[in-house]
Amino acid sequence: MARHFLKMHGLGNDFVVLDARTEPLDLSDAAVRAIADRRRGVGFDQLVVLRAPMSPGADVFMRILNPDGSEAGACGNATRCVAYLVAGGLGRAELTVETVSGLLPSRVNGDGTVTVDMGPARLDWREIPLARETDTLHLPLSAGPLSDACAVSMGNPHAVFFVPDAEAVDLAALGPVLETDPIFPDRCNIEIATVLSPTRIRMRVWERGAGITMACGSGACATLVAAHRRGLTERHAAVVLDGGALRIEWREDGNVLMTGPVATSYSGTLSPELLGVPA
Repeated sequence: MARHFLKMHGLGNDFVVLDARTEPLDLSDAAVRAIADRRRGVGFDQLVVLRAPMSPGADVFMRILNPDGSEAGACGNATRCVAYLVAGGLGRAELTVETVSGLLPSRVNGDGTVTVDMGPARLDWREIPLARETDTLHLPLSAGPLSDACAVSMGNPHAVFFVPDAEAVDLAALGPVLETDPIFPDRCNIEIATVLSPTRIRMRVWERGAGITMACGSGACATLVAAHRRGLTERHAAVVLDGGALRIEWREDGNVLMTGPVATSYSGTLSPELLGVPA
């Protein structure tokens, strides 16, 4: 059967959103890749499938799939989009989004932005995870001009490199090399960051399974945490991505708050042929 979808984005980080809360949906990896094709399908940075929540207190479960069919543990921009969408249906401003990485309390603000409590930043090497015991503040990881990364997990793994000029780094060439380094058993998201002031950071991102994207909410959170751990910024900052800026705060209790805009681009219908691509 054909399936209705929404195309949404947060700062250009774009998603196909499918609602399977009342009508089950089982997609093969090949079908996900077909929908992700920006010429023959729809195209997205991540595909989001909404399901009924499994945990008490949650309002919706969000499954996140990368264009290659692999599953992502967290996506801040997608969480904002889902929170905005579901909150509208519930007729309230606050709700909780459930993911495989945990529960994310969210709030739709009066100005239309959405704030998500992304949970605690995880800093132990086992939590990233890394392949061996390593100081997460200074990873023994390098490629080309990049070295001395800081590792953070925001429900998914991140490695943040601080450089004088983020624009000058060939992220398209270095991203796939670093993503698949043996130190990351589950691969890794790669951030290139330049600290502009104690409250402003320029960041570019290579997302595992997706490549270069215009924005990454969990990556912005990881970057602010890494910058503060290095003594480069305060506990709050604007993180400027290719698609715009997010406001990030690393609270004293360890949780990270992310605030930013959401948008709906269009809606449509996926054909049965696209949904039924065999594995």
